Amino acid sequence: MTKVKKEKNCDEEDTAVTEKSYVELIANINPIANPLASRKLSKKLYKCVKKAAKVKNIRRGVKEVQKFINKGETGIVVFAGDTLPIEVYCHLPILCEDKNLPYAYVPSKVDLGSSAGSKRPTCVILIKPHADYKQAYDECMEDVSSLPKPI
Repeated sequence: MTKVKKEKNCDEEDTAVTEKSYVELIANINPIANPLASRKLSKKLYKCVKKAAKVKNIRRGVKEVQKFINKGETGIVVFAGDTLPIEVYCHLPILCEDKNLPYAYVPSKVDLGSSAGSKRPTCVILIKPHADYKQAYDECMEDVSSLPKPI
């Protein structure tokens, strides 16, 4: 039993060491990942997701995000740019534009999931506004809103 744990710990250490750079992550994004957040904005969004997850103020996953967007919930929608097949969530950016919700793509679904406090990758997250992280949320909202929208 201890052998299994030791092997598992070694694997976890190996994955922690092999973090990919922003440029390597961008190489794997899908064709609809536009507007793509810059490295700086991606870090801001990950931090905002982390703060929102602490107070349980996020919506995670395609079904849940779609349901609450349809119900009229507001916030910032963050998509993972490396999600394949794109048919999984290609309808959501259009839904966001219809509801006037700002959205952006970050390069990695693994990083997006881990910033939300999950061990599983996540392809879409809705960050809801909250008083505990108002400053970080407002900065992200301003930056995401200023990104050029696709035609």
